[in-house]
Amino acid sequence: MKILIKNANILQGNKLKKTDILIDRKKIALIANKIVKIADRVLDAKGACVFPGFIDLHVHLRDPGQTYKEDIVSGTRAAAHGGFTAVCAMPNTEPVTDNIASVEYIQLRAKEHGHARVYVVGAITKKSAGEEISEMATMKSGGIVAVSDDGKCVQNARLMLSCMRYASNFNIPLIIHAEDYSLAGKGQIHAGKVATQVGLSGISGLAEEVIIARDIMLAESAGAKLHIAHISTARSLELVRQAKAKGLPVTCEVTPHHLVMNETACLNFDTNTKMKPPLRSETDRLACVQALKDGLIDCIATDHAPHADFEKEKEFDYAPFGIIGLETAFPVLYKHLVLSGLLSLERLVEALTSAPARVLGLPGGELQIGKAADLTIIDLKREWEVNSQSILSKSKNTPWLNTFLPATVMWTIVNGKISYSEAEHE
Repeated sequence: MKILIKNANILQGNKLKKTDILIDRKKIALIANKIVKIADRVLDAKGACVFPGFIDLHVHLRDPGQTYKEDIVSGTRAAAHGGFTAVCAMPNTEPVTDNIASVEYIQLRAKEHGHARVYVVGAITKKSAGEEISEMATMKSGGIVAVSDDGKCVQNARLMLSCMRYASNFNIPLIIHAEDYSLAGKGQIHAGKVATQVGLSGISGLAEEVIIARDIMLAESAGAKLHIAHISTARSLELVRQAKAKGLPVTCEVTPHHLVMNETACLNFDTNTKMKPPLRSETDRLACVQALKDGLIDCIATDHAPHADFEKEKEFDYAPFGIIGLETAFPVLYKHLVLSGLLSLERLVEALTSAPARVLGLPGGELQIGKAADLTIIDLKREWEVNSQSILSKSKNTPWLNTFLPATVMWTIVNGKISYSEAEHE
C-alpha cells in the first residue's frame, strides 16, 4: 500500500520545513518538497507536523491477568492515539512475565491485534519476588529487550549483583524501579511540606537514591547496562551524572508527570496524583526539567499505569499508585515545557523517539528514506478535550481528565499502515 502525506511540516534542526512524504511497502520511500505520485491513500496534513513515531520504554498493558484495567488491544490503541508506534510492556502481569511462554503470549497477541509495536520486558527475578534469578537467557532467545522487576525492587544486594552478572553475560539491559522498602515504608506521597500539611505518610527521596547509588556500583562491578526508570529527585540525577562522567553504561528516563507537576498537586487528595515515585518538590521537578534539557536524562517514558475507577475512587491511603499517560504525554509536555519556552520542540521529540531507541537498541525513532514507516502526524495548534470519551485506554485515571490540551494527533502510521485516524475515532 502506498500512502502519500501532503503539505506536512518536518523538523530540521529546531525549524519546521514544509514537505511531502511517500510511504511504499512499509518503508519511507521519498521525502521531498513536492511529490506527484499515484498513491492508494493521500493524507492532507496541511499545517500539521510529521514526527518519527514515539517510543515508550515503560508501559503497563496489564495483559495477562488484569485485563479489566487494560489489555494489549486497548493499550496499543491508546498508544497510537498518543502518537506512539512502539511500547515496551513491563512484566508485572498476572502471572509475571518471567518465562518464554509468557513472552510469546504477549508477542503473538500484539502481532495479531496490536495497534503499535510491542517489545517485551522480562522479569529480573522469578515472579518478581526478589528471591531467585529468572529465566533470562531463555527469554532473551524469545525476544525480550530488557529485564525489570518494575513495580518492585530487588532488596537483596547480593542477589541483585548475581542478576546483573547473569544479564551482562547475555547483553540484557536491566531497568530498575529504585525503592528501598525500609525507607519508603507505607508512604503515600513525597516526604515534604505537603505530607506534613495534609497528614499523609511520606516517601523520602532517599528511598530512591540509595538504591540508585547501590545499583550503579553493582552494575559497574558486574559490567551490566543499567537503565533507571522514572527518576524523580535532584540527588538521583547527581548520581547519574557521576556515573556517566565515569563512562558507565547508565541511562535514565523521566515521566511527563514528574516534569510538570510537584507535590502540591496532592493537596486536594486527588488519587490521580498518587504514583510511585511520588510527585516531588518543586526543586526536584525543576532539576528534572533542566536534566532533560541538558541530556543528562536520556528519554521520556510514560509509566502508563491503568487502574479501574473503582480502584482509584477510594480514600487516598487505599488507592493504588499510578496514572495513565500514553495519550496525554506529548500534549502535556508540549503545553507545559515547549510553549512555555523551557524546552525546545526538537529536544522533546528526540526524547520521545531516537533517544529511547538508543537506550535499548530498538529500531525506529527516525524519519528517513528507507526506514520503517513508523510516524505520527500532529496538529500542534488544535486543542482536544481529555475526557472519558476521547481516552481510548480502558482506564481513565489521569489528572488531566476534563481539561483541554493542545496538539491533536491526526494519524499514526505503524509499519506503513494507519493504526490511528482521528476521523475514524470521532
